[in-house]
Amino acid sequence: MSRIFLTGDTHGDIDHVKLYRKNFIEGQKLTKNDYVIVLGDFGTVWYSNESNKNQKMIDFYNSKKWTTLFIDGNHENFDELYKYPIETWNGGKIHRISDSIIHLMRGQVFNIDNKKFFTMGGASSIDKESRSLGISWWPQELPSYAEYEEALDNLEKSNYNVDYVLTHCCSSHIQNKLLGNTSIIHDDLNKFFDNVENDLKFKHWYFGHYHMFKEVDDKHTCLYNEIVEL
Repeated sequence: MSRIFLTGDTHGDIDHVKLYRKNFIEGQKLTKNDYVIVLGDFGTVWYSNESNKNQKMIDFYNSKKWTTLFIDGNHENFDELYKYPIETWNGGKIHRISDSIIHLMRGQVFNIDNKKFFTMGGASSIDKESRSLGISWWPQELPSYAEYEEALDNLEKSNYNVDYVLTHCCSSHIQNKLLGNTSIIHDDLNKFFDNVENDLKFKHWYFGHYHMFKEVDDKHTCLYNEIVEL
C-alpha cells in the first residue's frame, strides 16, 4: 500500500525546503512506491538553455526516498516540459521527467493505490506583464480547447465520480471564498471548474497557487508550505 502526500508550489529551488522540515516527509520511512504530489508551479524543468540547472533539481528529486508527482501550474517552462514524450501511467497521460519524477497531465483521471484522482493543471499569471514571453511566462499556462475537451471526456468515462481533484487554481466561487473579493477576475479555467463541480462527485479538492493554507470548506483546501497525507 502506497502513502500519498500533497503539498503546494515548490517553484524549482525556491520553495522545496518544505520537504526538509522536521516531522515532514524527510522524517518519514518511505519508498519509491510512495508519492509526494506537488500542486503546480513545480518549476523543476525551467531553463531552456541551461540544462545543467534543470538537472541539478532533477537529481535532487531522484535522490529522495519517494516518487514525486506534479501537476503543472502557471510558472512552468511549457516549451521544455512538453518536449518530454507522453506515456500512459495508472490510467492517464503523463510526461516522465525521470524514473522518480512524473508530470500528471491536464484532464486526466489516474488510479493510484485504488484512489481516483482528476488532475487539471494551469492558472493565470497575474504578474505576466512583468515577465518575458518564452523566458519566464508562457501562454500555455491556461488549458487549450483540446485539453478542456479531453478533461470532460475522461470525467464522463469515470461517470463524474472520483476520490480527489488536484488542481493549481480553483473555481470562481471557491476563489471568492478564499480571497474574500468577488471583484477579482475569473478566467476560463476558473469558470470551467465551476461547471465541472456542478456534476462532479468527489471526496476532496486540493489546490495550490495562492501561496496560503486555508481549508475553505469541508471539501476544498488550499495548500502552500503544508504537507498533508491522504
